[in-house]
Amino acid sequence: MDKFIVHKGLVAPMDRENVDTDAIIPKQFLKSIRKTGFGPNLFDEWRYLDKGEPGEDSSKRKPNPDFVLNQPRYQGASILLARKNFGCGSSREHAPWALQQYGFRALIAPSFADIFFNNCFKNGVLPIVLPEPAVARLFDEVHAFPGYQLTVDLDRQVVVKAQGEEIPFEVQAFRRYCLLNGFDDIGLTLLQSDKIKAFEAQRLATKPWLAHTLHG
Repeated sequence: MDKFIVHKGLVAPMDRENVDTDAIIPKQFLKSIRKTGFGPNLFDEWRYLDKGEPGEDSSKRKPNPDFVLNQPRYQGASILLARKNFGCGSSREHAPWALQQYGFRALIAPSFADIFFNNCFKNGVLPIVLPEPAVARLFDEVHAFPGYQLTVDLDRQVVVKAQGEEIPFEVQAFRRYCLLNGFDDIGLTLLQSDKIKAFEAQRLATKPWLAHTLHG
């Protein structure tokens, strides 16, 4: 998992409340057994005028010109600004996969659904909770100024506007540690590799038959 320390990026506004995970990545794309390739189908039903199917070449589909991510001013956005209860609905981990693979590194909203919120941290996406009035001001600024960018400093736990104004946010210490160091669950486990190897060696010393493969 990529480290998240400081990220500066273009902001795209998702001006809807209660965006659920089926809108983020529709159910037909959950058939894939891979953890990659979901970026082209992020917000699929809003992003395209036709219904998408797994394995389809999205570059040949007709985009919805009214959808925010299809507008030229938001191309290359890596910070998504959202309204309250973003990521509600089913617990599919594919939702943060799709957001991350599209290119989003941080999400800003007044609130997130709990399971989605946890899944973001496990997949290198930083969900930032800010007070609703602060989020509303950011929406106003994004709409008013094309090319609007923010800097997200996880180390200092602040969102920095272009003119230097800082908005503080809170991240639980363990989650912050994992993102700063790029540790997902597997990475955390591998930190204990010496202890794991020592345990396996001791187990084989006391139960040597475990080293042999039984043939039926």
